Amino acid sequence: MSASDATDRRLSELEARLQSLEDQSAIYQLLARYGPAVDSRSEDATAALWAEDGRYDFGGVPLVGATEVGRLVDLETHVGYVKRGCTHVIGMPLVHVDGDRATATGYSRVYVHDGDGWKVERASANRWELVRTDQGWKVANRVNRLMDGSADGQTLLGRGVAEASADMVRP
Repeated sequence: MSASDATDRRLSELEARLQSLEDQSAIYQLLARYGPAVDSRSEDATAALWAEDGRYDFGGVPLVGATEVGRLVDLETHVGYVKRGCTHVIGMPLVHVDGDRATATGYSRVYVHDGDGWKVERASANRWELVRTDQGWKVANRVNRLMDGSADGQTLLGRGVAEASADMVRP
């Protein structure tokens, strides 16, 4: 291999590594915007996180489409949380990027003000399926399952662990 070929190979590898880091950073920023968007009851900011045909399944009938997902801030339960004082907190997820698609798997908690403190109202496992768009990364599908001892949350988390483990063996 010539010196030029070796340099080209190293540059290509470096560009791929940089792209992976930029993708992960953009995904972390996207997920970090969720809590402030819903806690400020910003329908537009919430909808902007989702792809136009994105879905959010938090149990029951999923919300379909960015506009409908944005309207979750007006759901009676959510409005009640905000009136009492709440925070939606997304934990640091396991991120797996595969070209223009990615997954982020981890936990979320909803804290609600209660007396002199806050209590955890919901503790959930989450799988965010993401797609790269012309506007950057967007949520294509989010599945949220309560960590209530049922298999649903554990299964969801297991998928993320398997993907992250596969990423760890890559050079």
